[in-house]
Amino acid sequence: MRDEPIPVWPGRFIDVEGGGRLHLRATPEGPRETAVYVHGLAGSATNWTDLMGELAGEVRGVAVDLPGAGHSPEPPDGDYSVAANATAVVRLAEALGDGPVHLFGHSMGGAVSVRVAAMRPDLVRSLTLVSPALPDLRPRYGPARIALSAAPSIGELAVRWLSALPPERRVLATVSMCYADTGRVHPDRLREAVEELRRRDALPHAVLSMVGCTRAIVREYFRFGEENLWRQAGRVAAPTLVVYGLRDRLIHARMVHRSGRAFRDVRLVTLPHAGHVAQMEYPELVAREARRLLAYARMSPRRTA
Repeated sequence: MRDEPIPVWPGRFIDVEGGGRLHLRATPEGPRETAVYVHGLAGSATNWTDLMGELAGEVRGVAVDLPGAGHSPEPPDGDYSVAANATAVVRLAEALGDGPVHLFGHSMGGAVSVRVAAMRPDLVRSLTLVSPALPDLRPRYGPARIALSAAPSIGELAVRWLSALPPERRVLATVSMCYADTGRVHPDRLREAVEELRRRDALPHAVLSMVGCTRAIVREYFRFGEENLWRQAGRVAAPTLVVYGLRDRLIHARMVHRSGRAFRDVRLVTLPHAGHVAQMEYPELVAREARRLLAYARMSPRRTA
């Protein structure tokens, strides 16, 4: 853990096709290639602060707040589905105009990124997934809580009940669930998270956003046919890195075996001491593996199908 954490990267808004507006956090201009970072459920662009800093010399980093998350406004149509979020990321990549990007996704953002890479291979130069929320129907405590909070009526009640708890308590509960070693969280990061949660609590769409995204993930677990995320993983042409934490309470590391069978050109990494947010808990290790993928992608011929 750093003695002094990297400050959050500057934010700005960007208008995208279709009338949408997204909030971004970006590293300074420099490297020619661009990486787009997509956060997970209940997350924001700040979940990538440290990894973006580690890779700033390799790629220009652009972390997005998905519609309704972070500082981005809620989607006008109220659609929080994985497909809708994938469309938002596609429109962002097109609006940046930097050519194919190196796409990073965590948890729900991993599911979104798989869909982007499958449906728009021309926009994705490489794909890095950290604990991607790909369907796993075997029962576990963490996913069962998520499924329960997605149930009709129960979801809204649960989120509103949680919102009544002090922000400090909620942040500590989230950290305990997502980190394997809570001692790796810098006090400044905790303070930032509490301040952000207080700001989110005041937003009228905060509850709907959380419940909508939770339901979207649960729906993907029961989606069959060509739109199933594992089938879409098989259509990803970009070289892919998948990182799992062996102490992840939400996404079981056994999914590494299925990822190895699903993706065409994939490197699998398990981090023995990491939990659900390896890019935050061990950014230097994730960056090391990401650099290997970036180098490999630059040497590999582009494939778009």
